[in-house]
Amino acid sequence: RGPGWWWSATTGRHVLHGSQAMCTQLMVLDRDPHVVGLSARPVRLIRRDPDSGRVLTWVPQLFARYADGGALLADCPATTAPAGMRAERAAAVLEAACAAVGFTYRRLAPPEKVVAANVRWLAGYRHPRHRDAGGLEEAVLEAFAAERPLMAGAAAAGEALTALPVLYHTLRNGRLAADLTRPLGERTLVSPGPATGDGNRREQQES
Repeated sequence: RGPGWWWSATTGRHVLHGSQAMCTQLMVLDRDPHVVGLSARPVRLIRRDPDSGRVLTWVPQLFARYADGGALLADCPATTAPAGMRAERAAAVLEAACAAVGFTYRRLAPPEKVVAANVRWLAGYRHPRHRDAGGLEEAVLEAFAAERPLMAGAAAAGEALTALPVLYHTLRNGRLAADLTRPLGERTLVSPGPATGDGNRREQQES
């Protein structure tokens, strides 16, 4: 999967991505409840190489703004292999420049394949229309007030096929939680999530 557009539930707008690795990191950041803004390639670093005297440029791939005022500039390598010399030098300059203005620069390691697959699946239910489909939001949250298997809770909330989109939406936004390091399935244990208390605030941003 190459270049394309990602619809961000955080901003309600599309963000351009140039690779699958970049798209995956957009998915991860887009479900972070602390992220309030996302954009692609927002700045261009222009510097003169001290050894050769050549003018060099570098464009970080992603920018994320956090609710506490912090910000992240990031690149999205496709592998965990060491960066090339040009990327390493650009990273050092970017780290210093970001630190000077209170930002952070990172090369974001790609998530494990299972985690990436689960995040991608849940991202399919990020749109606010899934929040209370069939009027089942409260029933879904009540069904998982205590930890139980995914499909058992969906069935307890109502018609399973109607409840599942709501369940996946609440898993994505953190109002419910599951172990995403293992494949999601009908026996996956689901419990109340860390965003249960402030879920309404994030949902209002999505609406």
